[in-house]
Amino acid sequence: MNDLVLHEHVAGPRGERVLVRRSARRRRTVSISRRDGDLLIAIPATFSARQERQWVTRMVDQLVSKEARRAPARRSDDALLRMAREVSELHLGGRAHPSSVTWSSRQNQRWGSCTPTDGTIRLSHQLQGMPDYVVRSVMMHELVHLLVPGHGPEFKALMANYPLAEKAQGFLDGVSWSKNLPGHGTEVEDGADGEIDSGIDDAADGAAAGTSPVQPARRAR
Repeated sequence: MNDLVLHEHVAGPRGERVLVRRSARRRRTVSISRRDGDLLIAIPATFSARQERQWVTRMVDQLVSKEARRAPARRSDDALLRMAREVSELHLGGRAHPSSVTWSSRQNQRWGSCTPTDGTIRLSHQLQGMPDYVVRSVMMHELVHLLVPGHGPEFKALMANYPLAEKAQGFLDGVSWSKNLPGHGTEVEDGADGEIDSGIDDAADGAAAGTSPVQPARRAR
């Protein structure tokens, strides 16, 4: 694994680490695949550092978009509870234990709410159909509230464990602005690895989950 480089500025749609491998045999394609819970991006060895950063961001964004299109328009409440347990395990060490997670059609001014006394979490129905990383971010927010009241330093430190929180917040802010809603409205009440195929595969790296052709730079006229 010593040939893999971690990109800390970007994460996968489920909060995965993004690792980059340079391949001397790869000439014209970039690929992205899932491996051992991480995202692996293979690029030509000739790429500059700038090209590497650009293609890493492009391939992760492409994966996020494709998986969002594949996601069901409505997840069941059971699926939400499974997601909550997965998010808790990945980003909170399994410390948050919701008793139930359900959709709520009565939450039109906030994205989610929780009741720490009984461990229930409710997510706004408006999140249905949004990208997976956005739903997971709101879920993370409510899971943290099962452990910490308010939004002080301890809350922020735990929330920072979810690497796509800031990106998800930007997405929700845009939705709120377009609908003339308040910002990130949340409230605490007292009471299998997919693949992406996006281009021409490189014979030398045929096992990669998805590829995208690298277009040659055009000379300015």
